[in-house]
Amino acid sequence: MSATGKERPALTITRIFDAARDVLWKAWTDPQLVKHWWGPKSFTTPFTSIDLRPGGKFLNSMRSPEGQEIWSTGVYREIVPPERLVCTDSFADERGNIVPASDYGMPGEWPLELLVTVTFEDIGGRTKMTLRHEGIPPGTMTEQTQAGWNESFDKLAESIRTKHDLQVTAEPGKQELVLTRIIDAPRSLVFKAMTDPSLIPEWWGPIRYTTAVDKMEARPGGIWRFVHRDAAGNEYAFKGVYHEVLSPERIVYTFEFEGAAGHVSLETATFEDLGNRTKMTDKVVYQSVEDRDEMLKAGMLEGARETMDRFAEVLERLGIEKKAA
Repeated sequence: MSATGKERPALTITRIFDAARDVLWKAWTDPQLVKHWWGPKSFTTPFTSIDLRPGGKFLNSMRSPEGQEIWSTGVYREIVPPERLVCTDSFADERGNIVPASDYGMPGEWPLELLVTVTFEDIGGRTKMTLRHEGIPPGTMTEQTQAGWNESFDKLAESIRTKHDLQVTAEPGKQELVLTRIIDAPRSLVFKAMTDPSLIPEWWGPIRYTTAVDKMEARPGGIWRFVHRDAAGNEYAFKGVYHEVLSPERIVYTFEFEGAAGHVSLETATFEDLGNRTKMTDKVVYQSVEDRDEMLKAGMLEGARETMDRFAEVLERLGIEKKAA
């Protein structure tokens, strides 16, 4: 409601997504995922920050094909995971200060503050998402805003289809971490990519490193050792021992970064057959809660997400090659 008590003009869009409600919620609240879909199809999103709490702020930058930066900000008013998200919406400068829409050449009488409400309804494993955007000037700007949201949601649907996000469970006070992701490839192919030394350099680790396989004996008691090299030529080695290799269901192995010798974790990777897809779960047990939390602070999850994106890309290529053979 506006200050005068009159309801402001509102744009409402409803879409059905072929993804669980938790996945949609994550796509709206994880800044690294927002970058994949925010903005019309010809725009990119080079910067996103999210302070996800009532009273917390977000700040986004969209970049047009011509290179114009369009910043927006807002304050979260209501957060009900994974059901409802309410926030204000304003044009801004790069520091997050609210500016009038006219600063970006927008015609019409825009209020300094709009309101966005997004709801997520579970419909049997799929999600009905409804967006309500209040305060947009009627007429042409409503049509343009609607088109922009729909193009964004097209990108969101594609992002979900091609990149099932990594789900992370890290309970306070426990020394384990559980990572889960749905891969668009059959289980046999996923297992092959995990155990074929010729494929490891294509996906293992963040893309800023090259990876060389020093040893890889994918059998119980076998040793593995991979070496990262950065652009400056610095090398970082990782090693472990396979405890169990059960094709195509499970791999159990130790993991140790040679730069932190003695800090050894035990990893159990399981692969659940979902037909043409695979649910991949990696349970990592550290020697202590402190070891786990230090890994999280060091950016382990960002590296894991990038690695899994690369892994999915390799599997997509292998699937295409298999069909063509």
